[in-house]
Amino acid sequence: MTSHRTDATTFPGTDPTAFPMPLGQVLLERGLVTEEALEKALESQSADNRGRLIGEILVEQGAVEEASVMEVVAEAYGIPFVRGAARLADPAIVECLPREFVEEHSVLPLFKVRGTLTVAVAEPANLYLVEEIRRVSGCDVQLAVATRDDIESSLESYLPTASVFVIDNIYEDVADTDFSVIERETAEIADLKEVAGHSPVVKLVNYMIYSAVQEGASDIHVEPDDHALRIRYRIDGRLFEKLSPPHQMAPAIASRIKIMAGLDISERRVPQDGDIHVRMEARPIDLRVSTMPGRWGEKVVIRVIDARNSIVELDRLGMASETLERWREIVDLPNGVILVTGPTGSGKSTTLYSVLATLDRSVRNVSTVEDPVESTLTGVNQFPINDKAGFGFAQALRSLLRQDPDVIMVGEIRDGETAALTTQAALTGHLVFSTLHTNEACGAITRLLNLQIEPYLVAATLRGVLAQRLVRKTCANCRTTYRPDDALRRLLGTSQISSDELWHGAGCSRCRETGFAGRIGIFELLIPDDTFLEAVARGESLGKLRSIAVESGLVPLRDDGFAKAIEGLTTIEEVLNAVRS
Repeated sequence: MTSHRTDATTFPGTDPTAFPMPLGQVLLERGLVTEEALEKALESQSADNRGRLIGEILVEQGAVEEASVMEVVAEAYGIPFVRGAARLADPAIVECLPREFVEEHSVLPLFKVRGTLTVAVAEPANLYLVEEIRRVSGCDVQLAVATRDDIESSLESYLPTASVFVIDNIYEDVADTDFSVIERETAEIADLKEVAGHSPVVKLVNYMIYSAVQEGASDIHVEPDDHALRIRYRIDGRLFEKLSPPHQMAPAIASRIKIMAGLDISERRVPQDGDIHVRMEARPIDLRVSTMPGRWGEKVVIRVIDARNSIVELDRLGMASETLERWREIVDLPNGVILVTGPTGSGKSTTLYSVLATLDRSVRNVSTVEDPVESTLTGVNQFPINDKAGFGFAQALRSLLRQDPDVIMVGEIRDGETAALTTQAALTGHLVFSTLHTNEACGAITRLLNLQIEPYLVAATLRGVLAQRLVRKTCANCRTTYRPDDALRRLLGTSQISSDELWHGAGCSRCRETGFAGRIGIFELLIPDDTFLEAVARGESLGKLRSIAVESGLVPLRDDGFAKAIEGLTTIEEVLNAVRS
């Protein structure tokens, strides 16, 4: 058998010392090539006096795909491997390097974020090339690895029109049957409407919406600046820059979105709100549009409401088993008030939808009052409020009580009238769910008292309060353990928790190098007992109520988060960012 020569293990432009073993051996152990194919390639290399490398020969002989070889090379250098570079590249960034340079060196600028240019290369070990890119572009450089064929085909798409923002290539995989927009008729505004209807703008906006839904974004931000325009997605609670079209396109993009949302495109001096209904891959998606006039043009934010993500089974929310068992018990009670609290974006609506989905709607009249209705629930009567028409939460709830409901979900308690009606409904035998904006479970008591609800009424009707936050989940693909330092050990000790090992994400292509993928809830559940209710009726302070709750078994938000961090579901830093106290 021919030996696997170390000097024949690298792909063009790589350093043999970067690999813990010969490249051919790595490919063999991963099952990417057969023993016979590797032997054949080594024999060919020995007989060839051109000094070709083993990876190059294996690809030429059809024993392995070039992408598989380059992925191993990328892993050895600890940098991302990119498939389909054309779909990731921002066409407006291609022109930051001269045409002759990118063609000569087979490099593809992908995107630029905060002065750092990410470039796909086929030779990651060519330090001279990296320095040249930095010098020519004037930017810090971050590398990604792509196949030479992928880079060259991408350049063929972009270079003929590198000075123009072209979206045909990134939009080409979106079939008309996968994405459709329900248009509205609007009055003709000659020039701006014509520009907004031009195919490139239409395709860009459609692609922006399509890709945001595909990537699980909750919001799209279109942000004009002095000489720049950036489009960012909020994914897992964090904003990521997705596109950077020429800033001259900002008015046309804003106008196109406003046309779709049925807004007045001639009015750019005051904020406007609207909605867009699209159908994507045979399912409806609702988009809430908000525009705000700024110094450099209108900023547009689109909230993505995907019914697929709105209803989550209760046991997938992330509650600890004991908390989930107690929560199931109180949501099955015949009457009373049950509250879910937390700041905006903490998942309160998702939790309430999950509860309603568990109820037997065939024998109970389950009704909701929402702003807006975020997802359709079969067998549930859902009523959207309309503040402009004078149909707010209080008015809707008053009318709903005449509709013979058994279970009522009020989207939010915002004022004293709504709070009073909610309490009255509970007293008359209804089970009422609602939300409050408070930082902790016990804070809901103080909030109700501030809304002029008498302490004895709170004590008589309140059945439970669930406080929650959303934290990012550690990426399962790249998570690894580390030993906490003394400061972290002391911090965990304040919650009577100890661990010699914690988890964090190292960062990989699947999690956008963040170390996180997805989100999970952390919770504290307050089920008031007689001692707690007596303290409420006496008007005890928030601090006293909190102490009584903890003595009765309440697990604080931070402690629940720390427990999830020890399990490897999230990190200590994420918990501390979500819960400051």
